[in-house]
Amino acid sequence: MTYPPPPPDQSGQGGFQYDPYGSQPGSQPQNPSQPQQPGYGPPSQPQQPGYGPAPQLPPQAPGYPPQYGAPGYGPQLPKGQAIGSMVTGIISVAGLCIPYINFASLVLGIIAAILGGVALKKINRGEAAGKGQAITGLVLGIIVCALAAIGIIMFFAVGATMLGTGAATTY
Repeated sequence: MTYPPPPPDQSGQGGFQYDPYGSQPGSQPQNPSQPQQPGYGPPSQPQQPGYGPAPQLPPQAPGYPPQYGAPGYGPQLPKGQAIGSMVTGIISVAGLCIPYINFASLVLGIIAAILGGVALKKINRGEAAGKGQAITGLVLGIIVCALAAIGIIMFFAVGATMLGTGAATTY
């Protein structure tokens, strides 16, 4: 794609290009009919005080690359309970897959649900971060509690049924 050539110079200055620094001799046309404009004088109003020095970063630790700018975008909020809720929820789901560990999964599911609920309260008040992790832990905890309770009930129901049929058999 080509662009048309620029229109010919009609300013009467003969192809003069403005030099913003004005440091090269002959860069500005000398027109004797116009006097030179004076430079800027002192400000007419006193200047306002500045904002003070920039905040200092902590000292550089040896063996690490230099820091550039602020260490984060804003105040970093803690999210330990949200992470704990999600991790215990995942471990409790994995525990459901192992036979005879349903009771331990039930306990971990309860812990995940409690941690997730407490973390969500703190997140809604603006005291913590990690809303997605807290919701994940809460949901996994509730699901594991329900499945573990059903598994435990079925375990005892099957055991009671086997005891009932075994006692009625005579040899």
